[in-house]
Amino acid sequence: MKIDSHLHFWHYEPVKDAWITDEMQVIKNDFMPEQLIPLLAKNGIDAGIAVQADQSENETHFLLDLANQYDFIKGVVGWIDLRSERIEERLEYFSQFKLLKGFRHIVQAEPQIDFLLRPDFCRGIAALARYDYTYDILIYPKHIPYALEFAKQFPNQRFVLDHLAKPFIKDGLIDDWAQQIAGFAPMEHVSCKMAGLITEANWQNWQQADFMRYVDKILEIFGPDRMMYGSDWPVCLVAGSYDQVYDVVEKSIDSLTPAEKNQILGQTCAEYYKI
Repeated sequence: MKIDSHLHFWHYEPVKDAWITDEMQVIKNDFMPEQLIPLLAKNGIDAGIAVQADQSENETHFLLDLANQYDFIKGVVGWIDLRSERIEERLEYFSQFKLLKGFRHIVQAEPQIDFLLRPDFCRGIAALARYDYTYDILIYPKHIPYALEFAKQFPNQRFVLDHLAKPFIKDGLIDDWAQQIAGFAPMEHVSCKMAGLITEANWQNWQQADFMRYVDKILEIFGPDRMMYGSDWPVCLVAGSYDQVYDVVEKSIDSLTPAEKNQILGQTCAEYYKI
């Protein structure tokens, strides 16, 4: 089964979705599952994981409702206030929803660079394992040192690093990112989403060659059994179509064995989110 590990859905609202800038005009629209289904079918994708784009419990319920309506959505990564003193109560409440697989916080937007190490946030993370929930790490390269320390604190918590920690593909910068992200190599509880490649490149004129060094490095660090394909649809539309995103990934892993390709294109995701 081929699985897209990173999908978003929303009814566009200018205030709620203020992160969508004018240069991202193409995604200032509603994006719902019925628009995506033909694209998945065309590329042989059988299932997907819906990931939060808004930091509210309403967002979590919105995605769960979609998952109940559309069978191809096999899991939801929602949002919950992990800093809340009521975190146990909220986790207990959400535990009734079997399609809820984990949570994410938009750490990349937090002004505090070591946000991941906040005691109140870590208290919330510590509670996730009791409910078998995952956590998606959404950061920029500047956050990697803190993410490494963070992941070490929770060796029994399943983590996945979103978007390769967003390396500077557009500028061709790789050395510092590669050196730092290598720290995740021995951490078997941390996986990586091969998603968001084209959105970190030059939106107008990226080429396949732009991505190969970054993918090769991620393969070296995580290996296929800790990597999963994600399109980041519809955010990817700022730089290319769904077909182009999938083509980039297929070409990037072309040298791998069929078993390794299957791992990245579905098996790792199925194992990580237990679907």
